[in-house]
Amino acid sequence: MDLQVQKLTAKGEATRRRIIEGAAAVIRSNGVAATTLDDIRAHTQTSKSQLFHYFPDGKDQLLLAVAEREAQMVLEDQQPYLGELTSWAAWQRWRDAVVDRYRRQGQSCPLSLLMSEIGRTTPGAQAVTKALLRQWHDEITAGIQHMQGQGKIADDLDADRMGAALLAGIQGGVSVMPRSRQWGTSTPT
Repeated sequence: MDLQVQKLTAKGEATRRRIIEGAAAVIRSNGVAATTLDDIRAHTQTSKSQLFHYFPDGKDQLLLAVAEREAQMVLEDQQPYLGELTSWAAWQRWRDAVVDRYRRQGQSCPLSLLMSEIGRTTPGAQAVTKALLRQWHDEITAGIQHMQGQGKIADDLDADRMGAALLAGIQGGVSVMPRSRQWGTSTPT
């Protein structure tokens, strides 16, 4: 966490959070390339001096903060299920939570915003995306290894590859989901 954020008052933290959340909403609507600081200012009802007080390095610093928030939300949205993949019932609860969450979020989902918009813009945002995917993969892989330890999944399956495949399936599903609605199809139940 950057030193500036640690020094904020409760009101300052709330304003900074409002700017980050507002920026995410504007980016979802306009796309990252078409989003300006003036758009974010108008949406969040903040002044230019407030934007640069909280994000002195400008748009890139704000995009990094949005990327960090979205990455955190991706993992938080899956808890406690993701951290408790210790039985088939737990895996089903996690699956149901993930599918339900992404259905409800639609194009507002943090993963979609991170993967298709912000995560490609700056080296910092790319690093955030990479760290998110690594942590997510590691949690899935740990669940697979736990199930292998219980004899519920074959030991000869490569847990790392299986974790990567599951994560790729989720990413693919999230990226296709908004398109399937445009095509008039619904997501499978």
